[in-house]
Amino acid sequence: MAETLTQNALAPDELPPQFPDHTQLPESDGSFVKNFQEHPQSLILTDSIGITLERLHPDGQYAIGQDCGIYWRETDPPEKGAEAPDWFYVPNVPPRLRGAIRRSYVLWREFIAPTIALEFASGNGSEEYDQTPLSYSEEGGTTRPGKFWVYEQIMRIPYYGIFFINSGELEMYELVGGQYQQMIANSRGHYLIPQMEVEVGVWEGAYQNQTQPWLRWWDVQGDLLLTGSEQAVVAEQRAESAEEKAARLAERLREMGIDPDLI
Repeated sequence: MAETLTQNALAPDELPPQFPDHTQLPESDGSFVKNFQEHPQSLILTDSIGITLERLHPDGQYAIGQDCGIYWRETDPPEKGAEAPDWFYVPNVPPRLRGAIRRSYVLWREFIAPTIALEFASGNGSEEYDQTPLSYSEEGGTTRPGKFWVYEQIMRIPYYGIFFINSGELEMYELVGGQYQQMIANSRGHYLIPQMEVEVGVWEGAYQNQTQPWLRWWDVQGDLLLTGSEQAVVAEQRAESAEEKAARLAERLREMGIDPDLI
């Protein structure tokens, strides 16, 4: 299965009808969002990466999931066969399926693993670190495997990040030789994700009325990727600077006896 997930997507219609698709699987397991930072944290990541992903995918073929289920095996109930990263990105897949909004991501229908999965840990990370393997009992039941193990051994996600919201610490793992190895930050304190042409790291600042550490993107030169509102502020500042410069130049011309309106 590991080799299969790295291949290009196959047509979902090629699978037998007994394999459910995203419209037939639950889109939520009914659990609450863990804290008030999860939603804005996902938004700041998605908002700021948009321009970069549009450049990498001029055909628009990519998908971003925010607390959405990734189904990797059939179970009863179905949601036991899914993991829901707080944020993930999948290249070379359509953002919608047959015009419908995605309700989940189903590996047995699309066969492309996410490039990166990010988890926002509220506690000590026990759930995010869980490497419990899938095992079968004599009665025919199974134990639910740990999230870390599923991402590493089944989904084979190349990059896995655990962001500790309370402390602002980030741990990044890269899949090397079939196992996750903890990455070492570069001189900027960031982690390079070559396939996305970005670095990921921690930034301290204000976003949506909350001032604290945030997980964010930088380009490979180390420039922060801005959200839409940040880009608007920068554009406004540049416009004001240009107006001030033009006003100073006009005043100098008048001092020289030249009417700037006639130039």
